[in-house]
Amino acid sequence: MNRDTPDASAGRHPLADPLALARAWRDEGRAVALATVVQTWGSSPQPAGSQLVVDANGRFVGSVSGGCVEAAVIHEALDTIRDGRPRLLEFGVTNEQAWEVGLACGGRVRVFVERIE
Repeated sequence: MNRDTPDASAGRHPLADPLALARAWRDEGRAVALATVVQTWGSSPQPAGSQLVVDANGRFVGSVSGGCVEAAVIHEALDTIRDGRPRLLEFGVTNEQAWEVGLACGGRVRVFVERIE
């Protein structure tokens, strides 16, 4: 997996519209999945509506969380590209678990992953 570097020469930064970037990648012939944060509870690094675009080679742009959650979403996006099945993923940590690892509070995030046709 590697974060793709957006092309700033287009005048408008592609991260401003991840869905448009997903379509552009698809038009280039890339197999593409789009992950979207659909719901959050408590503490969450990204708000609902945040998106991550992934191609079949593991290149990605955007963010739906961070760290191991984002890596898991990218892995699931690659599976979605392969089998075409959308996925609804949920990740979370309890307040007690968060305190143990030095976080201020727990939270949950629900992410929908779909292949862009």
